[in-house]
Amino acid sequence: MRRLAALAGLLLCSTAAHAGLMISANDGKQIVKGDPTPRTPDSVSVLDMNHYPPRVIGTLQVPAAMIGSPNAVAVGAGEKFAIITAAQNYVETDPENPVPGDTVSVVDLADPAHPRLLQTVHAGLTPGGVSINRAGNLVLVAGKTDDSVTVFTLLDKHLTPAGKVDLGKGAAPSDVVFAPDGRKAYAVAMGATRIMELEIDGSRVTRSGKDVATGNSPYGAMITPDGNWLINTNVGGMLEKKTAGTLTMIDLKTGKLALNLEVGKTPEHVALSPDGRYAALVLANGAATVRSDPKYDGLVGIVRIYALGPGTLTPVTEASSCHWAQGLAWSDDGKLVLQQCATERIIQVFRFDGHSLARDDAASLTFESRPGSLSTQHSR
Repeated sequence: MRRLAALAGLLLCSTAAHAGLMISANDGKQIVKGDPTPRTPDSVSVLDMNHYPPRVIGTLQVPAAMIGSPNAVAVGAGEKFAIITAAQNYVETDPENPVPGDTVSVVDLADPAHPRLLQTVHAGLTPGGVSINRAGNLVLVAGKTDDSVTVFTLLDKHLTPAGKVDLGKGAAPSDVVFAPDGRKAYAVAMGATRIMELEIDGSRVTRSGKDVATGNSPYGAMITPDGNWLINTNVGGMLEKKTAGTLTMIDLKTGKLALNLEVGKTPEHVALSPDGRYAALVLANGAATVRSDPKYDGLVGIVRIYALGPGTLTPVTEASSCHWAQGLAWSDDGKLVLQQCATERIIQVFRFDGHSLARDDAASLTFESRPGSLSTQHSR
């Protein structure tokens, strides 16, 4: 009995040690003029958030792409696996111009220090945002070039194609996100300047026809844990006039636009804290992407925190970040915010106490390839 109790305790400790993971997808094929760094392998990295500072405990070479939605990684409930999309492929004869890809990878996280590839499938061309429903049996992938959302059923960490939803010519979806109850999903139609509602019946996914215009070039979306509000970025600003980028809020109970807030240049990503009280916004802010750019030392990106209310986003605090800012994710306890920096090839670590945001440069994580998408099991 003592041996059994000891074994049970050991297993419990082992399971607990695996909690609190964050997954970063890293792109090695973005070769930029003025940057002498050669091509490096695409990869996913497993970050252990149970320690401070966070640390990388495992890496696997799989296709990834930072050009496209920062929501190109989804982590399954229980942190048992991750799904990664790759919107681009490397071309040996034209290294500075990757071509559209269609790869979706399923990565096993049972042993986070040794992630392994379980499956490779194909979605619509230029896959971007990927989402898993709360029931853990359905996956949606936005296919920008195909103007479609690809549907997969999910069983035992295995994806099976279950059809596509045609969003219409020029829709160019960059992201798709499930409502918490799993009965609806919302595609971010970048080319059509709107959020498109999808209805879900088992594995059958169809357009409801209830679309909401948000802004020019909507890019990524999140839904509050209560399912009442959809928040999305619009990198091209407002529809009715030329502005900088905006954040919009849709009241999902009424299907109407509730807020259109101008926020600054290139809102790359918005991420909700696990408790749904705060939204963290990544602003690329017009910063340079290469060190040789004359404006490199004078302008960087911004991380800004908003408090969420019913149809409101109230600024709380902000901090300067980095160059070519990409994805962002919250720690499970909401006390840390991690920001990907593609130029520096690092992930920055910020502490958040509900009032202020402080960057800890000593805690930054360094990567061989450019970090481009970041997620935890609570991110989507």
